[in-house]
Amino acid sequence: MNDASNITKLLNESRSDKSQSLDELVDLVYAELSRKASYLMRAERNNHTLQTQALVHEAYFRMLELRKIEWQDREHFYTVASTIMRRILVDHARARSAQRRQGDAICITLENVGDSSPDIVDVLALDHALNKLAAEDMAQARIVELRYFGGLTISQTANALELSPATVKRKWSLAQAWLYRELHPAES
Repeated sequence: MNDASNITKLLNESRSDKSQSLDELVDLVYAELSRKASYLMRAERNNHTLQTQALVHEAYFRMLELRKIEWQDREHFYTVASTIMRRILVDHARARSAQRRQGDAICITLENVGDSSPDIVDVLALDHALNKLAAEDMAQARIVELRYFGGLTISQTANALELSPATVKRKWSLAQAWLYRELHPAES
C-alpha cells in the first residue's frame, strides 16, 4: 500500500481512537506538516514566540479533534491542515496584537512561494484581505490558502479543488495581484 492510501486508511481509523493508527499516522504526516510549518515560520521575526514545532503540534491536535470528518485522501488532510495553520497564525497574531496594541507586526510571506528572500506582509492584514477576496471569489481565496498556508504545488492544489492546473495558475496570478493591490493601496 502506498503512503497516500495508507494515510487515508489511518486517518479514517484514527476516528475510532485506535492508538496504533494514531502512532502510524503521526509517523507518516509529521515530516510533511513540519515542512509546511517551517515554510510558514521562516519569514517570521527571529524572536517569534510561536515556534515551528508548536505550530505543527497545535495544528495536528486541532485536526485530531475533528473526529467526524471522513477523510477523502491525504490531500484533503493537508488542505484542512493548511486552513488550521492559517487560523493558528492569525489567532496568535491577534493575541499578540491585543497584548501590545502597538509594536512589531507578525509578518508572513505572500509573494514568490518558495523564494528564499520573500516580501513581508502583516498576517492580520493578509487574513482580512483573504476574507474580502473570498467574498468576491472563493476559489481564488482557497488557492491562496492552499498554496501559501498549505504549501501545495499547482498540481496538488488543482487536485484538491478539482480544477485544472491551468485554471489554478490563472486564478493564483489574479489572486496575487488582487492581494498585492489590497495590501499596498498607496502603490496602486
